[in-house]
Amino acid sequence: MAAPGLRAAAGALRRACGAWSPRLGRRLLRSPPMAGNVQAPAPVGAAREQDRKARGGWRGGARVWEDAEQQAKQRRGGPGGELRRKLPKRKIVLLMAYSGKGYHGMQRNVGSSQFKTIEDDLVSALVRSGCIPENHGEDMRKMSFQRCARTDKGVSAAGQVVSLKVWLIDDILEKINSHLPPHIRILGLKRVTGGFNSKNKCDARTYFYMLPTFAFAHKDHDVQDESYRLSTETLLRVNRLLACYKGTHNFHNFTSQKGPREASARRYVLDMFCEEPFVRDGMEFAVIKVKGQSFMTHQIRKMVGLVVAIVKGYAPESVLERSWGEAKVDVPKAPGLGLVLERVHFEKYNQRFGNDGLHEPLDWSREEAGVTAFKEQHIYPTIISTERHERSMAQWLSTLPVHDFNATAHAAACPDAKVPSPAGDSD
Repeated sequence: MAAPGLRAAAGALRRACGAWSPRLGRRLLRSPPMAGNVQAPAPVGAAREQDRKARGGWRGGARVWEDAEQQAKQRRGGPGGELRRKLPKRKIVLLMAYSGKGYHGMQRNVGSSQFKTIEDDLVSALVRSGCIPENHGEDMRKMSFQRCARTDKGVSAAGQVVSLKVWLIDDILEKINSHLPPHIRILGLKRVTGGFNSKNKCDARTYFYMLPTFAFAHKDHDVQDESYRLSTETLLRVNRLLACYKGTHNFHNFTSQKGPREASARRYVLDMFCEEPFVRDGMEFAVIKVKGQSFMTHQIRKMVGLVVAIVKGYAPESVLERSWGEAKVDVPKAPGLGLVLERVHFEKYNQRFGNDGLHEPLDWSREEAGVTAFKEQHIYPTIISTERHERSMAQWLSTLPVHDFNATAHAAACPDAKVPSPAGDSD
């Protein structure tokens, strides 16, 4: 075929099939347009859009198949599982109050059923109320659980705060409390930021220690029973000694397993004082309040114990200054019965997020009436009745004479002398 004939044939083929494009490939042969039904060829951009949609249709089909598969899985999981998947899981904080008598502290010991803790009962109630799945109760890290303060054995709380992620079910507080014993209550709930950690975000903690005032009766010239009444003069002396704790000190002698040169042994106490005494069931009591950034294990109980030993005449006042030095000082530990975590403070968090329009400030003023009622119903009566029947303070006071409060002074005078280990103060 001559060259002009080949060119003419190629032109006819292009007109029939359309232009060839590397992106779109060769188009299918089309029939010549019928007379009276002539349409202008689609622009190149429109053709590319049609091709994109055609190829996207396969991916859309895959998505439809995946959605159908997910729905089938949810149906196989049952209606309850499907309902929980639809519920929002959010970071919250719970305001807790509890009486610690009969419990081995706040923190849960997973895998140990011998020593019951407050968190054992709390986690059980969370699972049974439908707030968390069962496997979150077995591994509390899955719900980002954190308590603000780890209270010791027998210690109570009126304002403990824990942070965790839960399903926000209807009537959540009522349902949790319905699975808790009456001496453990959830008094409030607030939404917080996703990365909130109740321990790390806490600026300070306030505790109070409730004790019978005969603990301050002088060993030589005061009655040592519940007929004792605290004088104004003795109360002033108690507060003068408690004020010595204010500020930053090295409290290595007020806890266990802390060396005098460890930075973590230095703690900051904002305030410490004793309130006016009051009488309950014929016995006079007083409340010592202390606020600090954080406290070590047994620190508050030893702070109280040393002041009691001084006021009763067993230890000189100079032992306070010596206890903050590097030398080991024998510091007695008061009973855990009267210690109560009263409230925790989140000033910095409130300043940053409390008024941002999205989060509530962590202020529990609306729950204050419930906190007061719980203390009157469960905490104060437990402390008073236990002290009256078990006499824990009276028994502990009888151990004070065995402590050697001058041991450090003797060691300083005689460097080769061996300092005896503390008596009656095992951890």
